[in-house]
Amino acid sequence: MDVKERQRPDREAISRSILDAARVLFVAEGYTNVSLRKIAEKVGYSPAAIYSYFDSKDDIFLALAEEGFHMLFQSGVCARDAHPDREPVDCIRAAFLNLYDFSKAHPEYHALMFLDRSVPKISQDWQRFGFVREMGVQLTTLIDQAIARGDFPAGSNSEVIFRVLMAAVQGISTMRLCDRLAPGEDADALAYATLEAALTGLRAGFLHSYSPPRCEP
Repeated sequence: MDVKERQRPDREAISRSILDAARVLFVAEGYTNVSLRKIAEKVGYSPAAIYSYFDSKDDIFLALAEEGFHMLFQSGVCARDAHPDREPVDCIRAAFLNLYDFSKAHPEYHALMFLDRSVPKISQDWQRFGFVREMGVQLTTLIDQAIARGDFPAGSNSEVIFRVLMAAVQGISTMRLCDRLAPGEDADALAYATLEAALTGLRAGFLHSYSPPRCEP
């Protein structure tokens, strides 16, 4: 084994320790309150050493976000090829329930990706996060298929459906993560009931004035 091969595991382990330390600090203290020096102190390295692995604090966050979104999508793939009898609306339901499950399994990632308003926007690096947009396109395409099948009223806007369902699930996820549930309240049951209520309303159709935002190119 040459020197480079021996060093690679060490670099990977150190990079992992930096990401883990930063994730904990970002969630506990807020992104804006955490400096590279503070991250370095937590892992036992100098700030200069951190720059050997990441260009900046923003770069550390973006690495965490990239990792988190990959984890989210990998855990929620609706394998339609493996389940050819599964209806599009069932895959849509599963995809949004998976988002709630992700917030339970990886609360720190979820908080950084969806709750902290001070973190960098992933839209600043769409080349790196193009897979996020692609997954969104796949889900809205699935919603379009459900509309074509008559699962939602003709003329429904798939982006509207996507945003309404996202808001429904993120609302419960946020209540749970921020400890805003009543004592003994069943968050899982509430998440399922909220999603079903949103799906039922969208499938029945109703008048509204909401228009989805335009995504930046």
